[in-house]
Amino acid sequence: MKGDMMLTSKQRSYLRSLANSHDSIFQIGKGGITPAFVKQVDEALEARELVKIHVLESAGLTAHEACDELSEKTGAEGVQVIGSRFVIYRKSRENPRITLP
Repeated sequence: MKGDMMLTSKQRSYLRSLANSHDSIFQIGKGGITPAFVKQVDEALEARELVKIHVLESAGLTAHEACDELSEKTGAEGVQVIGSRFVIYRKSRENPRITLP
């Protein structure tokens, strides 16, 4: 899990606790990670900062691989990978909503 920010373990833990109440808003299927999908996730990160994504078995990549790839392409940071779901975070440029400890 990469990113420019490098969250501390305390910040990562805080974001994980916030993510627990979130539902996955995207799924990655057999189409994989397309430029259009990256754009949608990028817009969601700007609006929400914290995004949970579900990777379907048909995607042909693991949640870890998808998390790393999307983090790299959106400038986000991976927060958590559990099973087929992962959470990424990026501070909003226009409207920051989450205050990290």
